[in-house]
Amino acid sequence: MPDSPSILDPRDFAAQILPAARAAGFRDERFGEIAGCPLFALTKRTRGPRPRIYLSAGIHGDEPAPPLALLELLLADVFDDRATWFLCPLLNPAGFIRRTRENADGLDLNRDYRSLRSLEIQAHARWLQSQPNFDLAICGHEDWEAQGFYLYELNAEQRPSLARPILDAVAKVCPLETAAIIDGRPAAEPAIIRPVSDPLLRETWPESIYLRSHHTRLSYTIESPSSLPLAQRIAAHAAALAAACSHLTGPPAGAGKAAPLRLPG
Repeated sequence: MPDSPSILDPRDFAAQILPAARAAGFRDERFGEIAGCPLFALTKRTRGPRPRIYLSAGIHGDEPAPPLALLELLLADVFDDRATWFLCPLLNPAGFIRRTRENADGLDLNRDYRSLRSLEIQAHARWLQSQPNFDLAICGHEDWEAQGFYLYELNAEQRPSLARPILDAVAKVCPLETAAIIDGRPAAEPAIIRPVSDPLLRETWPESIYLRSHHTRLSYTIESPSSLPLAQRIAAHAAALAAACSHLTGPPAGAGKAAPLRLPG
């Protein structure tokens, strides 16, 4: 297992990301508690017509880069008034305590959005049901078997794809996956998987399929290779998220002048 700094204790993570979110104008919305750790969303509902962007991370407890990338972007003030933001940065705190993919009951939460057996996903689904539909949703993950960064695209209405802008940004800081078969599925294009997205054809639902069914018509699951150094994986996720959001909303104010993202802790 790669490096796991002490910040990955969920209580420490919450203690760092919540003040950063408040400083950036976000509201802390608690929707549950697991193992003494809060389940929470961070929302920033900008007035006026704005794209609604949902970002999630931490549904697998042994995938630390996506939650830390969200913290990095909050500290860099990327989540500004260009959009209305919905962030769920740590969906499996018990898994993070245990450093396991699954929760404390041995359930893979990213396969539970159809049956809703776990308390975590029951609570998350209730919170999602009270939100508006999203113009874009991105779920952050890591892959222990991958050699490079890749993504899944669910684009039910064939909207302009963000896959290539995301990968072009990531390629500056992280290698891209070049295999023809990725995670057991054929690549539609280099580093891009476009799986069957009809929820009725899936026995189990990951978060992305649940979102596709109920909350958005455009979503991406982004995957960094776990074998790379943690700082590089964080940089890859941060680059992917910033590129996708900027492609949808336009660049942030002062783009090009921000300080480089830094690993907290």
